[in-house]
Amino acid sequence: MTQGTTDDAAPAPEPDVTPLREPAGGVPRVVATPAAYRDAVERLAAGTGPVAVDAERASGYRYGQRTYLVQVRREDVGTFLVDPVPFEDLRELGDALGDAEWVLHAATQDLPGLADLAMRPARVFDTELAARLLGYERVGLGAVVARVLGLGLAKEHSAQDWSTRPLPEDWLKYAALDVELLVPLREHLLAELTEQGKADWAAQEFESERLAPPAPPRVDPWRRTSGSHALRDRRRLAVVRGLWEARDANARLRDLSPGRVLPDRAIVAAAQALPRTVADLTRLPEFASKGTKRRAPVWQRAISEALALPADALPSLRGPGTDAPPPARAWADRDPAAWARLEVARPLVAQIAEDHHLPTENLLQPDALRRLCWTPPEPFTLDGVAAFLRGRGAREWQIGLVAQPLVDALAGA
Repeated sequence: MTQGTTDDAAPAPEPDVTPLREPAGGVPRVVATPAAYRDAVERLAAGTGPVAVDAERASGYRYGQRTYLVQVRREDVGTFLVDPVPFEDLRELGDALGDAEWVLHAATQDLPGLADLAMRPARVFDTELAARLLGYERVGLGAVVARVLGLGLAKEHSAQDWSTRPLPEDWLKYAALDVELLVPLREHLLAELTEQGKADWAAQEFESERLAPPAPPRVDPWRRTSGSHALRDRRRLAVVRGLWEARDANARLRDLSPGRVLPDRAIVAAAQALPRTVADLTRLPEFASKGTKRRAPVWQRAISEALALPADALPSLRGPGTDAPPPARAWADRDPAAWARLEVARPLVAQIAEDHHLPTENLLQPDALRRLCWTPPEPFTLDGVAAFLRGRGAREWQIGLVAQPLVDALAGA
């Protein structure tokens, strides 16, 4: 599992949990040559049953979300640790798995990077999402393995720089263990889903994950700069935008995480101070490090260009237009009827989720509920509400649980 997933930090194993320290078949060698790759493809193609799959990235170290290691395990064949860097893609590896079900933990974290390598599953089982549907309070891989299988997985290498070469032996052991138990874990979770009558729900969720389109590019991604929300001046926002764009170009060129090139706090500090010269800039504590000083002319150039922009080229305070409803805190004044609907709908959905031992957000996305209450379909009927929710990405099992109760409750509101 990579940085940013739901894996737990490395807690000490609980007394009734047996630590798992070594992969059953030892630590596999990294597949990094054409010959080793062909052998892995042939052996995996000859295997049977579900396939455990995981991927490691270098988030926080490298630019973008490139995959630097792919772990694949088939119970009757063994585990393979594939380095994708020497290869154009891993299409043959994906093809070798055929229509086998891929078992992943937090699949949405890994599927986009695997698709970039031309690896696309025919079927998916997500052990993290299964745990959510079963109402588990802790859904990191370590926590779920401990609860279901009574084994302890160490997670201390989840946030490493997986672009490192060669990869240390301890990291490879960690990577192999991450797929060691996924298939047995799947069997237990599937049995529990079936017992609770949630197996079909899970199948719909997994298929939705598998078919999810790539996320569209963000509009004005620079607005996500941490701390920039406190700047209520268009000129200062222009400085944030200019520095963010200069940092992004520099990070892309150097293949480094943007935060390692220039922290967000430095961007905001410069936007607050509006330095006019390199000397002014480097007097700011956030620009005092050796690396930041060395590139200070680049940063000052971006600042100066922003300071020179005409007024009609400055970014707006509000950001790009959107069809999303306003923040809920403003509803009572702007649309009391919509506020009344939301006040009825939110506790209703929360109660349905509690009755079925689900997190509320896994029953119905909060954005879909807000939109339904802000601009309800007309006429407000079961078919109309079902179509509305379907258009916002709700699955049929979710619609079946919430649509009629929402119609009944909101018709009165």
